[in-house]
Amino acid sequence: MKRESILIVDDEPSMRMALSESLESCGYNICTSGDGVDALKRFQDDRFKVVITDMRMPKMSGMEVLRGIKKISPRTPVIVITAYGTVNTAIEAMKEGASDFIMKPFSLEHLESVVKSVFAKDRESRDGLEYEIERCLSTERTIITKDQKMLDLLELLRTLSKSKSTILITGESGTGKELLARYIHKHSNRAHMRFVAVNSAAIPYNLLESEMFGYEKGAFTGASQRKLGKFELANGGTLLLDEISEMDLHLQAKFLRVLQESEIDRLGGRDSVPLDIRIIATTNKDLKKCVAEKKFRDDLYYRLGVIPIRIPPLRERKGDIAILAEYFLENYSRLNKMRKPILSKEIIGILENQEWPGNIRELENVIERSILISGGKMILPEHLYLEGNYLENLKGRQIATTVPKSFTRRDITLREMEKGLILETLEKMGGNKTKASKILGISVRTIRNKVNEYENN
Repeated sequence: MKRESILIVDDEPSMRMALSESLESCGYNICTSGDGVDALKRFQDDRFKVVITDMRMPKMSGMEVLRGIKKISPRTPVIVITAYGTVNTAIEAMKEGASDFIMKPFSLEHLESVVKSVFAKDRESRDGLEYEIERCLSTERTIITKDQKMLDLLELLRTLSKSKSTILITGESGTGKELLARYIHKHSNRAHMRFVAVNSAAIPYNLLESEMFGYEKGAFTGASQRKLGKFELANGGTLLLDEISEMDLHLQAKFLRVLQESEIDRLGGRDSVPLDIRIIATTNKDLKKCVAEKKFRDDLYYRLGVIPIRIPPLRERKGDIAILAEYFLENYSRLNKMRKPILSKEIIGILENQEWPGNIRELENVIERSILISGGKMILPEHLYLEGNYLENLKGRQIATTVPKSFTRRDITLREMEKGLILETLEKMGGNKTKASKILGISVRTIRNKVNEYENN
């Protein structure tokens, strides 16, 4: 298997050697350069998967290297290394397209973790998730709203963000809890440090403790080197614990100690590691009910809820539906390289009268699907796919749509429309059922069953 290639740019030979040896031990193919001019020439001749550059160098600065790399290959991730105290430079680099930055002094373990994370995000992007990755990494993420309650909430959070107090954000799925957490981080005095998000439900129970607390070399079979956990990676910055209600009770007790003592113990470690982090937790469940059912510790609940924040569901801020729809329309038209469709007045009325159990995420999926089905022209009611009434608005209509290929017959039936939509989406996604399910808003199992049904009939 071909090893992933990295170009290291630094004018100090000792630093180049240290970085090179550390990353080579992780299995990467390393090439080094002592100045930016030579680095750009090397990159032009032999494209590298990732570039790591120091900021302060003679001949050409790291910022110029970053801009040069992005001009040659905009998709190539660039990690910049900058000295402590040059926060503004790091932020400027992120705005110029840097994937991440490392502040001196740093440990080699931290370097390896950042590189691994950048490679993982790049692979996801190249697998067709470019929009999601850009949305997660953007330093200028925007909350779209004109609702007065939301505007008041944002104003309150700008004030609260300066404190270190733990914040608990509650709200239904799809309301934007992580987006609000990033907003808090961005307006805090920790904005120049790392924002680390952990989905408590996504990490297997037997791995969650080591992922959160890290471990020392030899702590258990397979622990060949020290690994920093999420707490340490977020040290100095903000740690988001998404879906905190899914955390195992055993780990809840350990997490409570972290909140109380501001320190952690790595697995297999002898000494405690002091922490200075801002904790933000989110949940879509009623934690009071979870406490009553003995599924969540009451002492942890009260410790987390120092500042409780509730995000209103979309049905309580219907004035935002039209502007959100326009925002998603613009984004997905550009990403799909299609002409931006027009939303008919009838469509706006239909959207504003929905309950939106999936909230903003559901609205986003509906708009994305509608763009694909409409073929880039005006979006009409027959182009919608709404929860609970899948293409019900098509019944009894004589359809003359402009959607791709098989959707152009005037006498098309509801079942044929469903079949055509699923198969066209699968074709567009190269047969990838996972990606198709994300666009269609249905499960992979449903797609698999439908495809089997079409093949057998």
